[in-house]
Amino acid sequence: MTSHKRKTGRRRALIGGLSALGITGAALVTSSLLAPAGAAPAAPTVAAWPQAKGSKPVPASIEVSGTYDGKLKRFYGTGELGSDGQGESQKPVFVLKDGAILKNVILGSPAADGVHCLGSCTLQNVWWENVGEDAATFKGTSASSVYAVYGGGAKSASDKVFQFNGAGKLVVTKFQVSDFGKLVRSCGNCKKQYPRTILINDVDITTPGKSIVGVNANYGDTATLRNIRIHGDTGKKIKPCTRFTGNNTGKEPKEIGTGPDGVSCRYSAGDLTYN
Repeated sequence: MTSHKRKTGRRRALIGGLSALGITGAALVTSSLLAPAGAAPAAPTVAAWPQAKGSKPVPASIEVSGTYDGKLKRFYGTGELGSDGQGESQKPVFVLKDGAILKNVILGSPAADGVHCLGSCTLQNVWWENVGEDAATFKGTSASSVYAVYGGGAKSASDKVFQFNGAGKLVVTKFQVSDFGKLVRSCGNCKKQYPRTILINDVDITTPGKSIVGVNANYGDTATLRNIRIHGDTGKKIKPCTRFTGNNTGKEPKEIGTGPDGVSCRYSAGDLTYN
């Protein structure tokens, strides 16, 4: 599926959506998302999951331009979308065009390949009860693309929650995840590679899980972690940030290190709390 070119109206829609959340373009970079390392964390509470207000079967991908408010209905795939496995090239339940906003949605099971963002997008208060192939995939090709995940949560992701295939910046804030492989992964072997920026702030991580974020050091990726609360990981086995040598040949990328390095993985011990 090819990405749509950016249009002024769609860009304004995204900016308007972020403004409605109290997020400005400048705030994405300069607000608490990049607060000084070691800032006092918020209280270690995990928000309750919402109750679905009805259900809606989805036999074909729903395309979204502008804003789509799911009113907290549970959306689940049927027919060709009736899979929650790890098969590649599954179709998504929602396809968000450049600048689109998806809010107040619960994705049930099966969830196929969740949500695809073809350009800048906002996912506000979106919940995945059982992640299929991926919860959301970000596919914009512009370096100025911004993907904002604000609120919501995900459970039961055997591999990735957020797959970052495109260019630009991904911001995940006030999110919660449990029983997962990786919260965010910069694509390690896509045919087209980009330098990607990832900001993760004010997030609750509950075991079991393997890694919060994975980046490609050789392509100039950066991941910044702030105010991360990790629950149930007394042995500190979840890797906060893992560095890889990515490629564009489809081969499995090689892991080259983990932990903060001030370049690709930007955080300190004070940015993580364990309880």
